Amino acid sequence: MCRAFRAQGWAVDVLRTERPGHAADLAVQAVGEGARHVVVVGGDGTVHEVANGLLRVDADAALGVVPVGSGNDFAKLLGVYDHSPADAVARIVTARSRRFDVGRILDEWFVNSAGFGFGPAVVRTRNRMTALRGFLSYLVPIVRTFFAFQPPLLDLAAPGFRERGYMMMVEVCNGTTAGGSYRFAPDADPTDGKLDVCLIRRVSLPRFLIAIPRVLLGTHTTMPEVALFRTAKFVIRSPEEPLVVHVDGELREPGTRECRVELERARLNVLVAR
Repeated sequence: MCRAFRAQGWAVDVLRTERPGHAADLAVQAVGEGARHVVVVGGDGTVHEVANGLLRVDADAALGVVPVGSGNDFAKLLGVYDHSPADAVARIVTARSRRFDVGRILDEWFVNSAGFGFGPAVVRTRNRMTALRGFLSYLVPIVRTFFAFQPPLLDLAAPGFRERGYMMMVEVCNGTTAGGSYRFAPDADPTDGKLDVCLIRRVSLPRFLIAIPRVLLGTHTTMPEVALFRTAKFVIRSPEEPLVVHVDGELREPGTRECRVELERARLNVLVAR
């Protein structure tokens, strides 16, 4: 990897993560040492940590990604998804810098998506199934989770939108996909100053099985069980049990029954391939 960057004329230092949360600290360290670009070689979890490190110190260093994770959802926004590491490097060194919006939740930022209900339940299942790789690491936990999942009662309030009921999931999207290839918000734009919120109401098993391929294609938005709206902020409450959240695919159990989600406009400098 270093050789590929150096062949393109970049001087690089390699910093390796050793523990959860370490990538954020390394990003802060790199910026403190004068780095103009911080490139993640990893998946969405590592991207999440590095972005939080950069945002913590309000750094202007540009974030790039060489995607080698399972889902690589954020890489889809940068024009480097489905490229070999060497090709991704070649695209990064000629990329343009853009300012992306980010979401703020539970005292941390998310760059691609956050979710309530079924999404974090799937993350919990997937974390226990470490032998699975690739697309199966997302599909199998979804099917397994469904049979034990009880949709929570949620109350969602945003400017111009209010709904209370038993909901399968609420996926808050800055990017177009989450969970690998699921197009919850096919028209999302990380530079438009809005979060795309996909709400899926409680559904039966047959409807659930119909919905999976439609979400993969991004055609679920016309289903009566689905509501999709854009907002810069909203509050979600869970009257019956504490909320469980995923933040860029990372599980969070804050023990609270209310959570505020807000967009911060043009906060993160990123490298987008031409």
